[in-house]
Amino acid sequence: MSFPVLQDYLARLSGAAGSTSSIWLDHEGRAQGRFFNCTLSSAFHPIRELRGGGVQAYEGLARSAAAQDQGLSLWRLLDHAASDDESIELDRLCRLLHAMNFFRQAGDDGQDLYLNVHDRLLSAVSSNHGHAFRRILDALELPLARVVLQLPAASPQQGWLLNYVADNYRRNGFRLAINAAAPSEALQILERLRPAVFKLDGRACADTDALLTLCARCREAGVALLFKRIETPATLAGLRELSATAGLNLLGQGYLLDQPRTQLADLAPLKAVAA
Repeated sequence: MSFPVLQDYLARLSGAAGSTSSIWLDHEGRAQGRFFNCTLSSAFHPIRELRGGGVQAYEGLARSAAAQDQGLSLWRLLDHAASDDESIELDRLCRLLHAMNFFRQAGDDGQDLYLNVHDRLLSAVSSNHGHAFRRILDALELPLARVVLQLPAASPQQGWLLNYVADNYRRNGFRLAINAAAPSEALQILERLRPAVFKLDGRACADTDALLTLCARCREAGVALLFKRIETPATLAGLRELSATAGLNLLGQGYLLDQPRTQLADLAPLKAVAA
């Protein structure tokens, strides 16, 4: 059985709904948590290779618990109602739920789990967030090497905070994915933050020269490029053309390819991507 310590912990949570526990399992075995009297669980959005279409990773997303497979996204509603400390608590709860719900399904296939780090954590520079989350993963004997933390885009004024938080997580062994608003921004922070992945909006890919430069630099540095919000065939076609021209196997994610689901996707290559 994969991850036996996690399986044992999940077994002890079974049937805890309605108790004083803030985390429990529902009747389908999904870990759920409570925040502001809302019940939250996880959905997973596949991240695919654009050359071949296979699933390389999943992004964990917070959803309301529902009988349906998807649930509703309550993150913005809950976050806007929360103080800074409460928002950080929500962030930590969601990351724990996603790790539990992912690894109870993932087994040893090797796909990574991408977890978002809330932008309010950038201002909480006095806390060793990387160490706290690593202790949880270590206690459950979950593979740190398969967890990628997604850091938010930062304004120039927040640059030093982003550096601080990135260094904190890196020193604790985490790989990082950095959201960038444009290829030029990614190029500026490539050496400074040394991410494993850059994440860009697939809808904003008009500057082909800058993208090709970024592809070349990322290939040299061993950094992956992930394009999110792939929602139209035209966006997908443009990214596949960029991948072929740059000679780099780009990663893609979007509603054209997959919908977030509580269950992990079939690992077979997606024909729409591989075509």
